Amino acid sequence: MSIAHHLEYSGLRGLLGLAGSLPPDVASNAGGKLFRGLGPLLPPSRVARRNLEMALPELGAERESVVRGVWENLGRTAAEMPHLPKLERTLSGPGWEIEGAEHLRVLAEGGGPAILFSGHIGNWEMLPRIVAAHGIPMASFYRPPNNQQTAKLLVDMRARAMGVPVPVFPKGADGARSAAFHLARGGFLGILIDQKLNDGIPVDFFGRPAMTAPALASLALRFRCPVVPGYIQRLGPARLRLIVEPPMTLPDSGDRAADILALTRAVNLTLERWVRQRPESWLWLHRRWPRDARVSSI
Repeated sequence: MSIAHHLEYSGLRGLLGLAGSLPPDVASNAGGKLFRGLGPLLPPSRVARRNLEMALPELGAERESVVRGVWENLGRTAAEMPHLPKLERTLSGPGWEIEGAEHLRVLAEGGGPAILFSGHIGNWEMLPRIVAAHGIPMASFYRPPNNQQTAKLLVDMRARAMGVPVPVFPKGADGARSAAFHLARGGFLGILIDQKLNDGIPVDFFGRPAMTAPALASLALRFRCPVVPGYIQRLGPARLRLIVEPPMTLPDSGDRAADILALTRAVNLTLERWVRQRPESWLWLHRRWPRDARVSSI
């Protein structure tokens, strides 16, 4: 391990250990305050400002407030991670609640295959925990990291939060094949659909082409399985709500390529609707659009 990787791992482990020693709401407030103060000064904030200028030009002077809110939410999310296994269903104070639980009951009773999708909204790390508590253990994709120790630390924390063993698949062709096999055996798959994929397809997001992974649509159409949207809404420090929406209607035109495009467009529009409701809750720090956003979408 390189010195840089060792320092990254040691620092993250120390910060998570400190956050875990505090009450969840205190840790959330501390993480939010720290990131809100430092984050806007860091280079990724330039990406966020550019993204906001392209996607929501009407914000104007409010843009900086959104950038600060993005960092605050990220800090809260990080500080809450050690507490995820302990957070329980509640209607007040630290914990979680759910809206649309009936859609999860239908999935749990009927079994898979099924796909649930979300984005980096609110505390997205809590979504698998809540869904697993409803009898739906979701497998997921992950981006192979450079720092193996840091990756193992985060994967182990997520596994403890879920409380049940589930497979994780690397992004790429091998991971897609493994995910397809998982669905074929009646499994549940969770996908965060809001990251740029260089070899994806350009599909409109906030009216501009964004390279989007077609895997969700391809798998859903292959298995004709339910595609259920859901996202985490932050209600306060370590207080979260999962909002689950009804399954999407799958296109069936007979033209597979056209159907993949149509479903991917519908997924992007769903995510866009969520983000517009609370722009500060989404992770605008990703390079979601190409530098030349005038590239034509399809």
